[in-house]
Amino acid sequence: MDFFQAIILGIVEGFTEFLPISSTGHLIVVADWMGLDENAENKAFMVIIQLAAILAVVFNYKDKFSLKKIDLWIKVIIAFLPLAIVGFIFKDLIKEAFNAQVVAYMFIIGGIIFLILEYFYKENEHTIDDVEKITYKQAGWIGFAQMFALIPGTSRAGSSIVGALIVGLSRKASAEFSFLLAMPVMIATSGYDILKHHDQFTGESAISLGIGFIVAFIVAYFTMKFFIKFLEKFTFVTFGIYRIIFGILLLAFYL
Repeated sequence: MDFFQAIILGIVEGFTEFLPISSTGHLIVVADWMGLDENAENKAFMVIIQLAAILAVVFNYKDKFSLKKIDLWIKVIIAFLPLAIVGFIFKDLIKEAFNAQVVAYMFIIGGIIFLILEYFYKENEHTIDDVEKITYKQAGWIGFAQMFALIPGTSRAGSSIVGALIVGLSRKASAEFSFLLAMPVMIATSGYDILKHHDQFTGESAISLGIGFIVAFIVAYFTMKFFIKFLEKFTFVTFGIYRIIFGILLLAFYL
């Protein structure tokens, strides 16, 4: 992987990680379009740069990282556990499912789900507008929904947002809880890949990883701010339509 490819993947990761459009799906597709080999090093690169998104969460939500917010983080861990358990048990099967066609179908299905949710969305039924007001039960249901993110193309952010909308969170609160929930998920997945593949990143490979990481952090930081501002005026319909169109284009391209 050269420096230009690292920059492109960093931009893709940073822009798509917190939007409900599947960062992994986009990374797989873009890497394929750039002709990158599906080797262990490139796959590890695409996982490890997700740590940059963690830094973006920390910098955007500094007030949430204190002992006074321990109750909130207990809820985050509760929501994280279903994905962690199922992901660990079926990790080998999940890796085999990573291909462009699966990503395309899940893009379309996810888009349809967002359109359905928005069609039935009623402001007076989504009264929780602060992530700290989430109950333990709601956190558990959000975690259950997030398990579907193990299917490539589904989107971790998308799955958790769908779960949050279903249990009564506002659009903004759904997105913000999804941001925080990314923390344990990415620490677990990226940390594992760092331990497993750290020896493969030396010389130019290490520089490419560093470039991709920095670019992903900067783009993710500003994308989070943009996303919250967007949801103050608009709905998830735009993302639903995008997912469907992108999924159809992928099917046309790969089939």
